[in-house]
Amino acid sequence: MRRTKQIRHTGELSEPRQARSGPIVPVLAFAGITVAVMQTLLVPVIKDLPVLLSTDPANATWVMTATLLAGAVSTPIMGRLGDLYGKRRMLLLSLAVMVVGSLICASTDDLVVMITGRALQGFAMGAIPLGIGIMRDELPREKLGSAMALMSSSIGVGGGLALPAAALVAQHADWHALFLGSAGLGLLAMALTYALVPEPPLRAPGTFDVVGALGLSLGLVLLLLPVTKGSDWGWTSAPTLGLLAASVATLVLWGLFELRTPAPLVDLRTTARREVLLTNLASIMVGVAFYAVSLVLPQLLQLPTSTGYGLGQSMVVAGLCVAPLGVTMMFVAPLYARISARRGPKVTLMLGMLVIAIGYGAGLGLLSAAWQTVLIAVVLGAGIGLAYSSLPALIIGAVDPSETGAANGLNTLMRSIGTSVSSAVIGMVLANTSVTTGSAQVPSMEGFRISFLIAMGAVLVGLVLAAFLPSRRPSAHPVLLASSADDARAARAGAGAGQAPAPGPAPTPGPAPVHVTGAGG
Repeated sequence: MRRTKQIRHTGELSEPRQARSGPIVPVLAFAGITVAVMQTLLVPVIKDLPVLLSTDPANATWVMTATLLAGAVSTPIMGRLGDLYGKRRMLLLSLAVMVVGSLICASTDDLVVMITGRALQGFAMGAIPLGIGIMRDELPREKLGSAMALMSSSIGVGGGLALPAAALVAQHADWHALFLGSAGLGLLAMALTYALVPEPPLRAPGTFDVVGALGLSLGLVLLLLPVTKGSDWGWTSAPTLGLLAASVATLVLWGLFELRTPAPLVDLRTTARREVLLTNLASIMVGVAFYAVSLVLPQLLQLPTSTGYGLGQSMVVAGLCVAPLGVTMMFVAPLYARISARRGPKVTLMLGMLVIAIGYGAGLGLLSAAWQTVLIAVVLGAGIGLAYSSLPALIIGAVDPSETGAANGLNTLMRSIGTSVSSAVIGMVLANTSVTTGSAQVPSMEGFRISFLIAMGAVLVGLVLAAFLPSRRPSAHPVLLASSADDARAARAGAGAGQAPAPGPAPTPGPAPVHVTGAGG
């Protein structure tokens, strides 16, 4: 069967998409990197937070957990709001909330106020799927592949680049300057977005599902709280098991409600499609692999040489050694577009995960010098960049244009769940394998290597999942994955040999409804 979806079209297209595409990509990528900085902003001072906030270590971890929870909740909600009311409008709102949160954090040493500010900072994570949605709506198809790749990778790019910058600030200035810097970046991203990014005219039909948003938010909080705090509470403790059980019950009830709602927050029938489901599951595995290196390498680099395996580097040098992870992810985006234009995003995803597995495997024997950690960061950055870059193309190729924001928001949520699981599991491994040096407990080399094995195992599971994704074929929701006009011609030539060309969405000017025809059942 075939079905036709109607999408509201508001406003006039004042100029061709080709003519105005120039500033959109760098501006949206900058906004994505700015938002991603929030995730690693406090990593250089995390061990000092109990003293800085006059609290115990268990309470201090809420400063990190609050950002994670808020980001997980906001991504699907802001994606859906963007589909309904305007992606640029919601992007500006996300950045504004982040700036408010940054200013709150910059002005306080109180734990509760700090947690509130950090939660508002995490709220901005919805900017990533919103940016991808704007790109789909606005960019000419020959530029769409590399642009979405860069936007998707901005999560890792921002995190990787933030580490050395934050370490430098924390080492030479008051730690509150970190938040003033993030507020400045947020204001700059808002100004550039307002001035240079147009509001896409496409709108999804329906209204916002308030009950669905509340149900999903509650279910995610009940799930992620025990995942992130399980090591402190005990994995078999009553709070941990009780919250996990409550999350399962809540999410099941939420799912039943969503299936009966005419305009759901998340279209579970679309989410259950093989290409969407397997892509989201693979995203969790890539998230696990990405966060493992961020946890292991900075600690190994900063441990004293007296341990026998620590590399004795300063906070800033450790950040610089890990920075190639983000830099490599940024430069991989054009390579991704060329590979994917010829072979499809499924092949690129599998290639990326294979490179990640090789990087972690080689890393098992390359942890004895600072230059070796740089090499690991470069290899893993290339693999993670390829994998992350392919995810939005796989999602967008399987959903209607009216669902772009919500679908990418859910995919970003899956990556966040992966990083949460990685943080909990690897944190537990490093704690349980720690050794005593002097009067302190420090992670052991055994713990670092087990962490690498866990990451490698996760990405191999993701590789198996990706193998079952459908190969590229004529699609009702196509995307041309090319970074230049030459690549576009190559992709069209490939279509003549049995591969279908992938026209991008083309909104029709004027107030008339746009009809998008797609395959469905």
